[in-house]
Amino acid sequence: MEHASPLYIWNFMGHDIIFNLSSIMMLVITAVIVLLIAILCTRNLSHRPSSAQNFIEWIFDFTRGIINSNMDWGRGARFHFLAVTLLLFIFVANMLGLPFAIVTGHTLWWKSPTADATVTLTLSTLMVVLTHFYGIKMRGAGNYFKSFAQPVWFMVPFKIIEEFSSTLTLGLRLYGNIFAGEVLLGLLAGIGGAGMLGWFGAAIPLIIWQGFSIFVGAIQAYIFVMLSMVYMSHKVSEDH
Repeated sequence: MEHASPLYIWNFMGHDIIFNLSSIMMLVITAVIVLLIAILCTRNLSHRPSSAQNFIEWIFDFTRGIINSNMDWGRGARFHFLAVTLLLFIFVANMLGLPFAIVTGHTLWWKSPTADATVTLTLSTLMVVLTHFYGIKMRGAGNYFKSFAQPVWFMVPFKIIEEFSSTLTLGLRLYGNIFAGEVLLGLLAGIGGAGMLGWFGAAIPLIIWQGFSIFVGAIQAYIFVMLSMVYMSHKVSEDH
């Protein structure tokens, strides 16, 4: 069964601006969870780390490896906290819709915020804009904009198109995988609610798919961070 999203329409100067209240709520919840993870993992730092400190240190080492695979650490160190935040935020966001969904009437309130294309495209747009910002900041406006005309000037339109396509693919890849996973989970849950026979038929596939969705959610968080760092390296490195 298809569920509607809770929408709030704000009329601003004669134009309707639509807010998805579910996505806003889930983004706030995701941010709070990531903040709690950061606090709990770093509040008692020591030379003999606890399991929580080991976890956050592994995340930092993992993201450092992603950055080092794309640019030298002298340039990439400044993006370390950005990569860690992105990885944690997107992973948590991907996981929120897996255990359950909250529906009131025909309105879906609890879901993964990354199952909303507006959210993922906003994230990808922010990342692409950020790559341009750091490209100008670290290379200078003149050198940066000259790079769009290299190796020949007529490459400029193609490079502009590439920026838009990078934004779309970065956001839609994440959205498509998470949304498809939640749709299938909803279908399996619907079969499971169709009586005892349906429950037995759907229980094992539901468990298997939830486990697979955790794997997909983790991979998609990694891919988003990896591609973001690839795009960043292209903008801030002099040899691109």
